[in-house]
Amino acid sequence: MKKTTILVADDDEMIVDVLLDQFTKEGFAVLAAFDGVEALRQARQAQPDLILLDVMMPKMQGWEVLRELRHDSTVPVLMLTARGEELDRVLGLELGADDYIVKPFSFRELLARVRATLRRLDYDRRDGASPASTDEGVVVVGQLAIDRRRHQVTRRGDPVALSQREYDLLIALLDANGAVVHRGDLLDQVWGEAWIGDPRTLDVHIRWLREKLEDSPSQPLLIRTVRGSGYRLVSPDELDDG
Repeated sequence: MKKTTILVADDDEMIVDVLLDQFTKEGFAVLAAFDGVEALRQARQAQPDLILLDVMMPKMQGWEVLRELRHDSTVPVLMLTARGEELDRVLGLELGADDYIVKPFSFRELLARVRATLRRLDYDRRDGASPASTDEGVVVVGQLAIDRRRHQVTRRGDPVALSQREYDLLIALLDANGAVVHRGDLLDQVWGEAWIGDPRTLDVHIRWLREKLEDSPSQPLLIRTVRGSGYRLVSPDELDDG
């Protein structure tokens, strides 16, 4: 069986050596990079299953590596940094990080987050879709057509490229039939009950969905925010009546 490969990108050789040793003992294949340029090269060449990416690195900072990666890759990225300010955490999520862990951290905590992320990845890949996306039929909501059988979404007849997470989030909202889905329920349904990460990643994915599905993402008509509760997708009847 092929081992799961982790790329550890950090300019602190001591941290890299420790993580290489510990993850190898846990049965992972591990690659190492000590600057941002090398991290980006290895990420694209070796295509690891997960990347641990330090923020402050020479040649190219972790934020820039992540930004470049997200142009053509959905590989899970966990940011490693000594900077724990809220703004930094939000920036990581905005750029597409899957999780964020502040130094110093215990290897046990890091391992738990890595395994939780990989479990989500494995769930997403099984049969190419989540259980919620296997029903047959096309649902039309405004200018959207959601074909659950083909796992496709079109807008005004044009295909919309959604990540697995974005698609699962849309289906979770669709299944509520216009009702509000609470934030915690969305996180459980889409990311899994065992997920341990920043809950604001939900808001980031909602924003991405709106940018792909709405005419005016800042004034959304399809995906509504219900303050203090969560989100809801308007029903086809609502749009017809409106």
